[in-house]
Amino acid sequence: MGAISALEKALENRWEALWARAFDKEPVELLDALCTECDSNAVVCAEGRVMVPNAYDVALAETVHDELARRGGRVGQTLTDSLVRHAERRGYEWAGPLAVHITRSSDVPNGRYRVASGVMQHVSAEGFPQASG
Repeated sequence: MGAISALEKALENRWEALWARAFDKEPVELLDALCTECDSNAVVCAEGRVMVPNAYDVALAETVHDELARRGGRVGQTLTDSLVRHAERRGYEWAGPLAVHITRSSDVPNGRYRVASGVMQHVSAEGFPQASG
């Protein structure tokens, strides 16, 4: 492991420890669930090329959502940044632009959160009419 990788891992561990103290471990578990969702849906396309979903839906129980909102912060951005680092460490490629969407839900099965993923279609340049000129 190179010096930069070791430093990145140390910083990530410190960040996760800070989150655990600040949020009673909920976001650390949520991040683990998000990374597991990513890993579980990884598809080997060719030797050395592994694609993962680019759209993640995180449904938070109302109480969890309200608590995180009350404390402020940028939970969505933090989860996205952590997922990007996870994918970089594993050598994954996104199926398109990455999006982590957080919603408030009254029907989360475990009473805390639910994570799902899929491939979000993106608009390509071919989708726009050519300008005549």
